[in-house]
Amino acid sequence: MKNDVNGVSLAVFLVFFLGVTVLGFLAARWRRADNALHLDEWGLGGRSFGTWVTWFLLGGDLYTAYTFVAVPAAIYGAGAAGFFAVPYTIIAYPLVFLFLPRLWSVSHKHGYVTSSDFIRGRYGSRALSVAIALTGILATMPYIALQLVGIQAVLDVMGIGGGSSTNWFVKDLPLLIAFGVLAAYTYSSGLRAPALIAFVKDALIYIVIAVAIIYIPYRLGGFDDIFNHAQSAYAATNPATGKPRGSLVTAPQAQWAYATLALGSAMALFLYPHSVTAVLSSRSRNVIRRNTTILPLYSLMLGLLAMLGFMAVADGVGKGIKGYNAQLAIPQLFENLFPSWFAGVAFAAIGIGALVPAAIMSIAAANLFTRNIYKDLIRPQATPAEETKVSKLASLVVKVGALVFVLTMDKTVAINFQLLGGIWILQTVPTIVGGLFTRWFHRWALLAGWAAGMGYGTWKAYQQTSPTQAHFGGNSDMIPWIGEKGYIGLTAFVLNLVVAVGLTLLLNALKAPSGADETVRADYVAEAAEPVGAGAPGTEPGLPPVPAPA
Repeated sequence: MKNDVNGVSLAVFLVFFLGVTVLGFLAARWRRADNALHLDEWGLGGRSFGTWVTWFLLGGDLYTAYTFVAVPAAIYGAGAAGFFAVPYTIIAYPLVFLFLPRLWSVSHKHGYVTSSDFIRGRYGSRALSVAIALTGILATMPYIALQLVGIQAVLDVMGIGGGSSTNWFVKDLPLLIAFGVLAAYTYSSGLRAPALIAFVKDALIYIVIAVAIIYIPYRLGGFDDIFNHAQSAYAATNPATGKPRGSLVTAPQAQWAYATLALGSAMALFLYPHSVTAVLSSRSRNVIRRNTTILPLYSLMLGLLAMLGFMAVADGVGKGIKGYNAQLAIPQLFENLFPSWFAGVAFAAIGIGALVPAAIMSIAAANLFTRNIYKDLIRPQATPAEETKVSKLASLVVKVGALVFVLTMDKTVAINFQLLGGIWILQTVPTIVGGLFTRWFHRWALLAGWAAGMGYGTWKAYQQTSPTQAHFGGNSDMIPWIGEKGYIGLTAFVLNLVVAVGLTLLLNALKAPSGADETVRADYVAEAAEPVGAGAPGTEPGLPPVPAPA
């Protein structure tokens, strides 16, 4: 990282950054509702977004600093292993095509704002609902932290703040600035702010990647030279591990880790609270169906962005610098090879690409706290206006929690932030996805399975070390009975599912109370023409809960 500041790139960056900040505040007037003090309005944008707004919102929601900084940094640091992020986005969309429209329909019918609202209604279990809500909040914090790391990486490369400073305030000043801006416009405008800014963010990203994939190979002598340089660099020994730095092709001993990371990440992607929030903000189930068919266009962009990791290696970014922070590699590549003015555009794309998802994530986590902890456990009589005010304040607290992750964990392998959240959010799969298709699982069994998966996953993640991190330094561990390293989150999910199935068989045999199901078959295919919150209060008297058809 340079110590001097490039005035041109900084000026361009500030123009875009300030522009989207103003846009974030103005978004409060966009599609303004008669009653803004309602969680449907602040937290879900009035449930009114059509295909294109939802597409940009979901794209801004799912393709984050993880995509623009962490994935290319993982490839820069280790090679082909980082490409697990490309197949997992391809696997995810056929999966979510099956269950997202059902989640939208039942939520629309009953006025659910969060996935935990659905859990409470489906299983009649406040404890299970709260457990899923707490999991969502916990998993979101490191994901927001990853966005702040992305912003800090850009500002560090531009010479602002100084990641190498010994003064804690100066060192973390970029985080504080990002926190302040993000907190202010999220509090003011709710989900409408990131929805509007997502148009700018995606346009900038597509422009930058289109230029980068042509211009940078031209500057570096073509893809043949890029891969040759990368292969030589990965073959060199890493002093910290005594092993080769990486490889262009996934080694046989890493294939289980690669496959389980891809599958586990695909299963978790649309269960994060921010993904659910973006889905529930759309105005019809057909909008969700259309989006699951056109969102794979972003996977093409992800593949091209991942290639930047090889280009950074070929350019010699960080070469010879002991303990170089890989998260700086892509911003530094742009700084080295782009004209100053276009480097500023690229920096703005990364910075805005981190702000948009961070805003949605904080709103989604706040909705979970308000609906499923504050209202369910503390103040059941809370009015819609009170819910909205509490959610606004909770969105600020969530960001503080994200700052704790940033300030206490290793930022040189930021992809672990997202993968740690994935370990936790995977433990909601049996409850949420299972509940959308069947009522066979017993609520107590699901709660026990969730506890087992969360306990095992957190314990194993805590045990992982790295050269720079004593705990939470990795995401893979030996898979029991297989003897190969794999993603901890998927192993914990299997344990969760085994416990849930086994206990369900036992509890059903003992005829333990299964809880009231307020949903019926038709709720899972309800269309937009039916008013929000018009669902039946429960199943017909005297009849057992009816499993929803697949």
